[in-house]
Amino acid sequence: MLKSMRYHIGIFGLRNVGKSSFINLIGQQITSIVSSIPGTTTDPVKRFMEIPPIGPVVIIDTAGIDDQGVLGEKRIKSTMHALNSCDLSILICDQSGITKDHKIIITEFTKRKIPWFIVWNKSDLYSPSQTELETLINTYQVPVISLSTMTRDSIPLVIETITHLFSQSTNLDSSILGDLVQTGDLILLVTPIDQEAPKKRLIQPQVQTIRDALDNDCMVMMLKERELDTFFKKSNLMPKLVITDSQVFLKVAASVPRHIMLTSFSILFARLKTPFFKLVEGTRQIANLKDHDKILILESCSHHQAGDDIGTVKIPRWIRNFTGKNLSFDIKSGNDFLPEDTSQYQLVIQCGGCMLTKREVNTRLQPFFDQNIPVTNYGMCIAYTLGIFERTLECFNHLKLPSFEDYL
Repeated sequence: MLKSMRYHIGIFGLRNVGKSSFINLIGQQITSIVSSIPGTTTDPVKRFMEIPPIGPVVIIDTAGIDDQGVLGEKRIKSTMHALNSCDLSILICDQSGITKDHKIIITEFTKRKIPWFIVWNKSDLYSPSQTELETLINTYQVPVISLSTMTRDSIPLVIETITHLFSQSTNLDSSILGDLVQTGDLILLVTPIDQEAPKKRLIQPQVQTIRDALDNDCMVMMLKERELDTFFKKSNLMPKLVITDSQVFLKVAASVPRHIMLTSFSILFARLKTPFFKLVEGTRQIANLKDHDKILILESCSHHQAGDDIGTVKIPRWIRNFTGKNLSFDIKSGNDFLPEDTSQYQLVIQCGGCMLTKREVNTRLQPFFDQNIPVTNYGMCIAYTLGIFERTLECFNHLKLPSFEDYL
């Protein structure tokens, strides 16, 4: 299963409290190095595993939140950054109880609205009393489980607690196409095979959309943009929806009959992973850009740029051509930290975010929402600057989006 479709579980605690041993225990295999030397785990490490009945998950093993020295400060910063990926956090403690370092990260759990609970480890060395456990439960209003990694006695309760907390989450439960299609509909997917296309494989949005269409009992056809005209001339098939790579929007829009709904993978993922209405409104602000405005482009992949790269070349060109303004662009790729001064931007453009979980995308965008900085994404931005924005959102009419004004 794709990383972005797995629940991410972060394991946090002091150095040498047994975080890595705990991960090995719940995964029933040795995936993390265990040592009695404090600070064995340095940077956050992601472990892929299957935990029945939860399914495929990513476990994030982190450095101790009490690390020391110059390197220790950097490790703690990386540990805090790992919170951006967490759908659930487990705080490991022992007989030391809840320290000031624990309280700092507990504050972050609360601030970020991350579900969490406490595992009191090393109960074979010191078994907490019922009073101690109840005090923690009443203080933090979360489950508290006493456990020893020397045995598996409390592991079923840990799994049950994780399952319960995930059952209350909707982060990964949404369908890409569920409310747009009906059983038996034909979905036509258009993908260019160009210099930027990966060799011998489809990209993640295409794979996820195909699977989602099949889950919704739809038929799927896939072709290249140059085959569209032939398809409509020689075939009697009428797709319910055409989904295209945003880069070939103009060609596809010209070839697809006007009565057939049209959108892009990127726009579908904006609806799946972000506050969709905010991005629709943010896209409209492109028309208000002025000379010397700064635009931040957030590319989640760290891919090698080839030819007319969409993020670094095509989108800046399309926006400059549309606005006629002298604009500057900053580009952040992969998991780069955001600029310290986020207020300097008049527009933020996020990629489709197929490599990120819903929480990761929204955590990345939240500082801009907080400052009322307009946010859009690749597909929406391209559709807007090419003059087909309204058409690409018609499949979402049931969401009652705000009415459009003629911006061309």
